[in-house]
Amino acid sequence: MTEEDYKNGQVLLIDKPLTWTSFQVVNKLRWEIRQRFNIKKIKVGHAGTLDPLATGLLIICTGKQTKQIDTYQGQIKEYTGTFTIGATTPSYDLETEIDKTFSTAHITEDLLHETTKQFVGEIQQKPPIFSAIKKDGKRLYELARKGETTEIKARTVTVSEFEITKVNLPEVEFRIVCSKGTYIRSLAFDYGKALNSGAHLSVLRRTKIGDFSVDNALSVESFIENLKKE
Repeated sequence: MTEEDYKNGQVLLIDKPLTWTSFQVVNKLRWEIRQRFNIKKIKVGHAGTLDPLATGLLIICTGKQTKQIDTYQGQIKEYTGTFTIGATTPSYDLETEIDKTFSTAHITEDLLHETTKQFVGEIQQKPPIFSAIKKDGKRLYELARKGETTEIKARTVTVSEFEITKVNLPEVEFRIVCSKGTYIRSLAFDYGKALNSGAHLSVLRRTKIGDFSVDNALSVESFIENLKKE
């Protein structure tokens, strides 16, 4: 592709690496495109944040395609991953240390499968305190890291599919199809409570956004290699 192709607008499918922020991926690609074509400025943005501890599909838009970001953000998403049963963390994932442990002696495969039914359809969900949502001008994770607490309002999200794909306690693998705004970390926490135990998210991978699949995505390294050949 040429400089004009990127300026006119491209939709790039990137497989986000573990520990990278979505913003770091955008910055890296923007820098590489600028270097390749020796241009000072080009718009680059992503259509839906993934947490640093998640991997998978990130839609990156360049040039005029950045105007379509909201359209892509609103599409249905599919995730796979792992819940660790019997323990919770303040962030609902591995960003923070385990704060409470619970019995798993009563948990059977039948119970794990049956409990998913409580979370299919329109559900009320509170975002994690460790999230980028703003309240009174500050991001919630900024308050959380200072040890401050705040009331978070529940919001309505839609889960159209939720299945347990493998059980090897305390680890439970899942696949979820859900609407924009769904926090899988919160789902892990609520699922643990519904089991009369606890749970946190230990692995997360976004596999689809609308009709886009991570199977067609490039790693950051592969994108850069291809860019240098253009």
